[in-house]
Amino acid sequence: MTNKLNINRYNLSNKKVLITGAGGLLGEQHARAILEVNGTVILTDINYSKLENLKKKLSKEFNKNKILSLKMDVSSEQSIKKSFNYLKKKNFFVDILINNAAVNPQQTKKKNQNNLENFSLKTWNNEIKVGMTGYFLCIKYFGNTWGNRKSGVILNISSDLSVISPDHRIYKKRVKNSQYYKPITYSVIKTGITGLTRYVSTYWAYKNIRCNSLSPGGIFNNQDKEFINKIKKLIPLNRLASNDEYKSSVQFLCSDASSYMTGQNIVVDGGRSIW
Repeated sequence: MTNKLNINRYNLSNKKVLITGAGGLLGEQHARAILEVNGTVILTDINYSKLENLKKKLSKEFNKNKILSLKMDVSSEQSIKKSFNYLKKKNFFVDILINNAAVNPQQTKKKNQNNLENFSLKTWNNEIKVGMTGYFLCIKYFGNTWGNRKSGVILNISSDLSVISPDHRIYKKRVKNSQYYKPITYSVIKTGITGLTRYVSTYWAYKNIRCNSLSPGGIFNNQDKEFINKIKKLIPLNRLASNDEYKSSVQFLCSDASSYMTGQNIVVDGGRSIW
């Protein structure tokens, strides 16, 4: 007798999933991943107009009653606590937390701004506050209620740069002979998320609260050809990911399909980190 895949283990029909940084590129895909397996999403972001636009967009494809939006600043404990109390008063309890909010580093016109020697303490503090402190605070508030229900899932979104260093050579412009550096905060935050994940997974294991991290590789987003050609050479599959290629990983890690997995950092990067 052969065992058949139990699709029901992916079903999140009775689960409420809070997603931070939902207004971003991956945030939308995480929301789609949950809605595809019948979960209810609570979209949160500091940018409420982005949230409303995303909510309208998703409501055209999925049950609008399964989509909520809530303005929340993950860098503010007061904002997180306010959101937590608001949901509690509505008797709306989160079952799964997807920590996704981050400051997305952009190339700047200010030369050498991201150089280690010039990197400002203000920028360091602001980015750490969102990418690490924000994760901790959301876990602190939303995860602490799960003990009574004896279950819960935390998925921390990290990056392939949690296990490898940025290759700054791919950011150098041949024509302009200019060099962009991935900011040091990016590596520190993504590496720190792995440690946070391991800590929480053992701290609340007795409550059957599972905590894993997903480390995606780069996503194709109409980057310039010079950059694409350089980074492709670093990836065994010879391409960047499409923005929807991480959905199945999110569905797996948030559902009972991964019921015996905790404390792990799942790297999905086209093989980049093995070279």
